[in-house]
Amino acid sequence: MYNKMVEIETIGQMQGQIFKIHSDFYYVNTAEGVFECKIRDVLKKQKAQIYTGDFAELESINPDSKQAFISKILERKNFIPKPKVANIDKIVVVSAIKEPSLDFEQLNRYLCFCEYYGIKPALCFNKNDLKDDSTVIEEIKKIYEPLGYEIIFTSAKEKEGIEELEGILADKITVFCGLSGVGKSSLANAINPALNLRTKEVSTKTDRGTHTTRHCEIVELELSSGKRAKLVDTPGFSHLRFDFLMPAEISVLFPEINRFKEGCKFSDCLHEHETGCNVLANLDKIAKSRYESYLQFTKEAKDYKTQVTYGGKKTESRSKFLHNKTVTKISDKKRQISRKTANQKTEKEHRNE
Repeated sequence: MYNKMVEIETIGQMQGQIFKIHSDFYYVNTAEGVFECKIRDVLKKQKAQIYTGDFAELESINPDSKQAFISKILERKNFIPKPKVANIDKIVVVSAIKEPSLDFEQLNRYLCFCEYYGIKPALCFNKNDLKDDSTVIEEIKKIYEPLGYEIIFTSAKEKEGIEELEGILADKITVFCGLSGVGKSSLANAINPALNLRTKEVSTKTDRGTHTTRHCEIVELELSSGKRAKLVDTPGFSHLRFDFLMPAEISVLFPEINRFKEGCKFSDCLHEHETGCNVLANLDKIAKSRYESYLQFTKEAKDYKTQVTYGGKKTESRSKFLHNKTVTKISDKKRQISRKTANQKTEKEHRNE
């Protein structure tokens, strides 16, 4: 079907957005409809990372049957690597008030993840109908409202807070993230029952749900307001750890810690037990669960630093992640050659004076 010898029919440059990747096929929404695509060999040779949500240029081989090749991936405005999704407007962190029990450390992991990739999150606390009392809700508001996070409480079962959630989603591409069983698919179904996304009950043994989504897919929602939204249905954000950062980078992911660290006596302060630490001096202004999460994430980063320093397992990458973009590094050898050339040019200019 996608034989290399097939003659490409020239129909002009066509662009679209990848809304689903399944096996070796890429499904792209274009002005001409949905195309089932393969990728060009040049992208395979470049080992191009292609994400759901990417905008791509297509070369059509059979417009009537909607088959094409992806010839180029356009520049992204942002992305997250696991799950692989690009060009996101919003991440909604979904947690359950109960069943499974609210896990503040996991919630903080998701928020730090959003901070690292520069995508503004909103907090959605689902299963509001299962709350025993208002204590947990008061704690949520006390911790996260001062940090400026948008917070809503919903019940997919009782259809509570759905209209407010729709307001967050309208005219945006949004990713739901959260533990299995918190009700991500149920919320999407509450907004648009025609989606009929699969859901599964939480296990009474593990107090955890099981994944019902196997791949990333952008689904379109028709909202009660008449507006539309795009929601990325994902397999989840499992095994999220901060074992890829240095310890000093963790504090930047906590706004309330980051604002106090400038007053620390030492620039490399990790805010654990150091003398003259301004963060420790202001612990009464930082929620206990947030600071405990900071210490845990810093420990994971320390383990990574130890592995890099003594394990010799880190390999030098040819690119680096900077301001939500991957840019090519200049190798040390090329940098040395460049400096040598510049010095020779300067010496030659001096000799000619």
